[in-house]
Amino acid sequence: MEDKCYPWQQNIADIEKMAYMSGYEMIGGIDEAGRGPLAGPVVASVVILPQGLVIPGINDSKKLTPQQRERLYKIISTAAIDWGVGIVEPEVIDQVNILQATYMAMRQAVAKLRVNPRLLLVDGNLSVPDVEIPQYPVPRGDTFVASIQAASIISKVIRDKIMVEYDAIYPEYGFAKHKGYGTELHLQAIEQHGACGIHRTTYAPVRELLSRQVLVNKRKRRPQRLEVVPN
Repeated sequence: MEDKCYPWQQNIADIEKMAYMSGYEMIGGIDEAGRGPLAGPVVASVVILPQGLVIPGINDSKKLTPQQRERLYKIISTAAIDWGVGIVEPEVIDQVNILQATYMAMRQAVAKLRVNPRLLLVDGNLSVPDVEIPQYPVPRGDTFVASIQAASIISKVIRDKIMVEYDAIYPEYGFAKHKGYGTELHLQAIEQHGACGIHRTTYAPVRELLSRQVLVNKRKRRPQRLEVVPN
């Protein structure tokens, strides 16, 4: 659904409060985790928090420690009115590109909601195509919009758990440590072992290394998908 003119456009820092005051009783925040890594899925979440709920310590997931994220994940997943998660695997990312894969994950997350929000606040500069709910993109929304911060935490915790499971299948890559990001350790592992079945072969660092290596372990079994059904 196309964006329209909203009363908070001149006061974006208070967007959630003003949206409630404008009559939007159910507001969902959307964010993702895993656009940048060289391996693994992209995960998106939408979270609907009760109006006025204050969660001490909530922040952009990137600014939190793993322990803080885990604690907040438990609070959010219990306190939220509803939440949904979408997961798009690396082979799809390679097929459609990371932006379209992120949109797919976001649409999946919205489709899994049992409660329909009246408005979606999307982290970033763009709305999600083909979603029939009014939405508003919020640049840097994960720094000051609680529902977006909550979605970023849900997405990050779930994706990290997926990468830890992959680490048990592909221990030579160190996925439990770097979660698929392009660290020196990860790049060295790709150079030594080639790419595995969860690497994004269209990403430049992987593609360049593969020009000197071969794709290995492509058909190794994948871990059982984590349960991410809202509580």
